Amino acid sequence: MATVDDLQFEEFGDTTTSLAANPDATTISIEDPAETPKHRPGPPRGLGREEDDELLGNDDSDKTELLAGQKKSSPFWTFEYYQTFFDVDTYQVFDRIKGSLLPIPGKNFVRLYIRSNPDLYGPFWICATLVFAIAISGNLSNFLIHLGEKTYHYVPEFRKVSIAATIIYAYAWLVPLALWGFLVWRNSKVMNIVSYSFLEIVCVYGYSLFIYIPTAILWIIPQKAVRWVLVMIALGVSGSVLAMTFWPAVREDNRRIALATIVTIVLLHMLLSVGCLAYFFDAPEMDHLLTSTAAPNQTVVAAKSS
Repeated sequence: MATVDDLQFEEFGDTTTSLAANPDATTISIEDPAETPKHRPGPPRGLGREEDDELLGNDDSDKTELLAGQKKSSPFWTFEYYQTFFDVDTYQVFDRIKGSLLPIPGKNFVRLYIRSNPDLYGPFWICATLVFAIAISGNLSNFLIHLGEKTYHYVPEFRKVSIAATIIYAYAWLVPLALWGFLVWRNSKVMNIVSYSFLEIVCVYGYSLFIYIPTAILWIIPQKAVRWVLVMIALGVSGSVLAMTFWPAVREDNRRIALATIVTIVLLHMLLSVGCLAYFFDAPEMDHLLTSTAAPNQTVVAAKSS
């Protein structure tokens, strides 16, 4: 049995001295919990991989999917299911509009503005505003061009509203649907391709059309040169948003397929802008032509009868 003298505290020397005397001794280090551990550098990350994460948003994709899975999803036949697509505040909408007007080279529009909370509120009202801007501006442009002509009789063309709505909404929904299907198909062929969701693609296309609203208003100016300059500026800005957004998603694919995809996206966007300008603003008005041709015929008939 140990005596009281055996049960005494014993002071030990410096750890370094003790280890030098007994190299085989086992040491246990107890750290203070308040002390923050020093950062231990890990293996360096490849520069190319960082660029891919920067453009495609791979850093946040896992977190986004995890948060999306944690959200309670309502059945698609309920009002709450569709309400989530319009759950966006004014600051987010203005920020996304600003991002579509000022594209940043090397930055992905989906990752910077859309992926955290894709919405349909902004694209829906942008398309609706663009429809009325094109239809009203087309009527005003026609009126200003023929203002002062005695043979011209102004008749409001309400059919332009329905035509513009069909063109704009068909483009804003069918083209993203086709592009989404193509990306899903290529994703099954090439594993490195990062595909966007259908809602994200619709959101990108919807916000990219915002620049055409002030452009359509300025198309009232009855100068063809000014109109074509405006359409080229709008096409350059919105087309660059689409190209910089979808190029990182297809660049790992076959080179020809990737280039053909981007060219097709830009050409369809060009067809929309040039087609709207040519049809709603530069097309000859049939009512005006019929009135102009009918006036000389009425004069000839009146002369013969007299």
